[in-house]
This record gives sequence, C-alpha cells and structure tokens, in this order.
Amino acid sequence: MKTNTPFHKILIANRGEIALRIMRSARALGYRTVAVYSLADAGSVHVRAADEAVCIGDPQPTESYLRVDRIIEAARLSGADAVHPGYGFLAENPALPRACADAGLVFIGPGADAMAAMGDKAAAKALMMEAGVPCVPGYQGEDQGEQRMREEAERIGYPLMIKATAGGGGRGMRLVHDASAFTDALRSARSEAEAAFGNPDVILERAIVNPRHIEIQVLADRLGNVIHLGERDCSVQRRHQKVVEEAPSPAVDADLRATMGEAAVRAARAIGYEGAGTLEFLLDGSGAFYFMEMNTRLQVEHPVTEFITGLDLVELQLRIAAGEPLPLEQDDVRFSGHSIEVRLCAEDVDKGFMPQSGIMVRWQTAEDVRVDHALESGAAIPSYYDSMIAKLISHGRDRDEARRKLIMALEDTVALGVVTNQRFLARCLAHTTFAAGAATTAFVEDHQDELLAMDQATEQRIDAVGAALLFATHGRHTDAVTLTHRLPVLVRFERRGELTMVELVDHGRDRYTVTVDEQSYAIELLEHGADVLRFSLDGLVQLAWYHRHGDTLHLQYHGMPVSLNDHTYAAATRDAEDGGDGKIRASMTGRVVHVGVEIGDVVAAGQPVLTLEAMKMEHVHVAPVAGTVVAINAGVGDQVIASHLVAEIELAEQVAQ
Repeated sequence: MKTNTPFHKILIANRGEIALRIMRSARALGYRTVAVYSLADAGSVHVRAADEAVCIGDPQPTESYLRVDRIIEAARLSGADAVHPGYGFLAENPALPRACADAGLVFIGPGADAMAAMGDKAAAKALMMEAGVPCVPGYQGEDQGEQRMREEAERIGYPLMIKATAGGGGRGMRLVHDASAFTDALRSARSEAEAAFGNPDVILERAIVNPRHIEIQVLADRLGNVIHLGERDCSVQRRHQKVVEEAPSPAVDADLRATMGEAAVRAARAIGYEGAGTLEFLLDGSGAFYFMEMNTRLQVEHPVTEFITGLDLVELQLRIAAGEPLPLEQDDVRFSGHSIEVRLCAEDVDKGFMPQSGIMVRWQTAEDVRVDHALESGAAIPSYYDSMIAKLISHGRDRDEARRKLIMALEDTVALGVVTNQRFLARCLAHTTFAAGAATTAFVEDHQDELLAMDQATEQRIDAVGAALLFATHGRHTDAVTLTHRLPVLVRFERRGELTMVELVDHGRDRYTVTVDEQSYAIELLEHGADVLRFSLDGLVQLAWYHRHGDTLHLQYHGMPVSLNDHTYAAATRDAEDGGDGKIRASMTGRVVHVGVEIGDVVAAGQPVLTLEAMKMEHVHVAPVAGTVVAINAGVGDQVIASHLVAEIELAEQVAQ
C-alpha cells in the first residue's frame, strides 16, 4: 500500500451544494476542480464554479450521476487524478473506488473493501457484533423466504423494523406494529429496495420505541490512527429522513460521549477504515445504545461538527487521501458552543411533503448563519434529484442561542417560486419539545398537527397584504383619483389551489382598506419596488419580499412564502371536481415507475393505479372513483409533468348505463 498518493486536480462526482462545498476546501488547498453535470444541470451554479466541467448525460440519475463508467471517463477527459464522491448513493458504491484504483485515480474516501463491508447491513451488523459494538437484536440471515421472515418476526416480537440491506436514506425501510401488517410491509420494502439499490434483501430488527438517533463522526488515516469528533443528534426525522441535526446532543453527557466514541473507533478499526465516516446508533431512554449502520462517506450534516470543533472535514478528507497522517489526536479534540442544521427542501408540507420542482424566481440567503446551497434567482429546481436544495446552519454559545438564530434565519430566507418546507422547519425549532431538548425520532409524528397548523389570523393578514399588492401592481391599475367616493372592489386570487375573494377599498396613494372574512385591515404600501415591500398594517410598519410575474404574485411575509394567482380580471370559471370525473392527473413532475392496471380493468375507489418517482420518493396515484380503466396515457419509464392526464376511469354508474 502506498503511503503517499499526491494529486493535483479533483473531479467531484456530485452536484449542487455538496459540489460547491468540496470546491471551497479544495481550492483553499490549491487543488483545481472539475464538475460533472447532467443535461438538466448545464447552467447550474456548481458547473460555473468549477475550473472545468464535463457533461455526463441525460437528466435521469441512473443515466448520469450514478454511472461509474461516465465518472471515470470524465476524469480521463479532464486530466483529473482524484475523485471525490460527495455524498449519496454513488458515494457508497464500492464499484467507484475499485474503478478509480483500476484507472490510477485517487479515491477520496475509504477503500472498496471497507465500503462493501459496511454497505450490506446484514454483514455490517455481524462485523460489529464481533468487534464488541452493541447491536439491536434481530435477523440478518441469508434465508429471505417469506415464511422464514415471518417466523423470525414472531421470534423478535413487534413492533419491528424492516430494513433494506443495501443503500440508505430511509429507502426500503418499514416500521411494522403487528403480524397482520408484516407481509405487505415486507413486500413493499423489498420492492422499494430493489428499485432503489438493485437488491431486494432486507434485515429485521426489534424496533426501539421512541429512541434518539445519535451518530458519531470518525476520522481515520492509512497509518492506523482513528479518532472521533463527538456526536450529532439527528432525531428529528420524517419518513426516516433527517430534518434537523445538531451537535452536541442534548441527551449525551461527557461519559456517554466517550463510551459511544470508543465504540465508533473500534468499529472503524475493525474494517481498516480510511477517511471520514459516521457510525449511526439508536439511543434509548435508559442510555443504552445500539449500532444501526455506518455511512462510509461525508454526511449532509457534517457542518454542525465543523462548527463545534473548528475543523474542516473536507480538508481532512483531502489530506488523508493524499497520505498525510491525522493532524490531531483524540485528546486534541475540543468542543465549543452548539450548532444546529436544518434541511431546506423543495416540498409541499401541506400535501404530504410532496416534492416540488420549478423555477426559484427569487433566492436570498439570511445573514449570521452558514448557508450551503447552489441556488440563485432564476435557478431551475429539477424533478430528478433529491428534494433538499439548501442547508442552514447556526452556531451559538449555547443551544438556545443557536436555535434562536436559526429560526430568525429561516424567517429571513427568501425562497420564492417553489414551495419549500421553510415554515415547517421554523415550527420544529420553535416547538416546546424541541426547545427543551426532548425530541426523539417520534417528534414529527407526535406533533404533526401542531407543526402543520396555520394560524388563521396570519393567513388573513397574508390575504390582505397580497390583495393590496395585487391591486397596486396590476397593469390596469392607476393612481389617478377621479372619484370622491371609492367603491369596494372584489379582488380574487388562487392560493394553494383555493379561490379566495377579499373586498378592497382604494383610498388613493397606495392606501387601502381590505376586508377578509369580515375582518378589516388598514394597509398602506410605503414602498414596493425592487422586489421589497415596505408597508403599514393597522399602523405597524413591516417588511416583506415579493416577485410578480404576469398574473402570479410570489409573496413572503413573516417567513411564509405564498404564491397568489390573480383572477380579479379573469372570467369566473367553475372549479373542476377533484378527480370526481375519473381522471387521474400527475400530482407532480416525475417518472413513471409502476403501472398496476390495464385498460379494461375494473377498479375500486382508492385502488393503486400508477406510481411516480420524483426526487427519490415514490408517490402512488389511486383510483378516485370505482369503475373501468378506459385510458392509460403513460408507461413505465415515461417522464410526465404535473397535472398531466395519466389515466382515466369510466365511472361504474356510467358503465352500467
């Protein structure tokens, strides 16, 4: 084994914010960088930021960023002599480090053998048990037959977890509460695992009720030195995907940190690990912890560790990959303050966190926090990739200071044009359970109604301010005062699919009385230029941000972005019944991954018809009515746009006639 493996130019086999993050540290160390991009990302920020860039194909992930052969060819074309995988599925594919070795390239990460050892959850669990790392009781055997799996489930007891042996990110994972639901959950987990990772195998584990999700960051060089950098608490999750991460954990004291850190170091040593990696554990209420998996790559949430340790983890990755020894020992690691990160995602929280795509017409980051992103005003958010579009990370002297800073930063972040989870994240941070440091993995589910609730008074104010701004910025409006008495005007707009009507009286000079649900507001628009709105509402001067494009007004008020479609001057139309006519329309832009019916099939209301995949999540479209399938307008592999008519069902009563 070579002790030193110097390199000069790094190809970054990823996109978006992580590509920019790696470039920042690489350039600080004097390395040239090469970006790769799909056709959907040709004009992206990460492409323009690199010294060179290579197109690696079609937008679909399976046809571009996950193709090892195209990554190696891009390195050859650009003359790069090292490859950084970023994070994601490719970063945990042993085929990439093997291909890099065969091509004479330095892979900035662990060796293929260590990656493979941890990439299979069943094998990894067996290795950890040998190394004396606590593991959750379960079944990870080779016999994957349904009968054997049911028997093992009964032995383990309910509730239990079904987990795909390959991959991560919550794919192929199901929580099963009782035996009656086991078979369906097993088949569903296997189907998702096969689609995501090409491997349907799963393991079974006893479900640890309401645990904390704690992970330990490790660093290891090729000389055998291994240290840990403390823990991160990633308990706030949705569908097993992390939403909020923080360091240190409010549930971990110095003694537990040392014990968990020692276990993580033993695990890394057991597989001859090299580079940055993360050991993930479940921590129960008694203080017992259990190994879940090891992520053999940089984690999305690595910035919180950087803040509290003062270390640059990407810089350390690069130094380790070049053959340098770790620059510090365990006793040299110091922790300072508290850091919290949230994942800003393009998703509609009110519609089951459905992924969103489109144009980010206005993007402005907040001050006083770190924002890792690859966005700009006018940037396209494609439907092919993960829904996370940015990370906001705060650091404070203590946890509450970090929390307050991050709430304010979320409220000050301007993200107009694409629906995000911005308000939901701020609600999570402000919730009393999170503020008290008591959140477990059940936090979102237990408090979902509170986290999703909309305050009626705030909604009314948004409607009032939006109506005034719509009226003031409409092309037909004039400030000329020709009447001594102003008559009320009915302002109509669509917000979140619902038609809203408010009454507005124009008093001239941008002064209005707006009535919403019998509640009247006095509004004066003091300034509405350059996309910044300064206004007075009942005497209180406030700021908001907006962007108007045609009949659509994008408005952000009190940290809540909304889009209002102006119908004031449009002819009134009857709202279409929501699927009552038997038409099934695509709920988002995405790719068809399954069609479960054929023309002529008789279906029941609620029966699955077609499944779309967008931003790594599957969405099942069901029959809105009972009847006969008379049209299917998309097949497996087709890319469809939102609202596209994908299938049609003739109602049962019409068939009977």
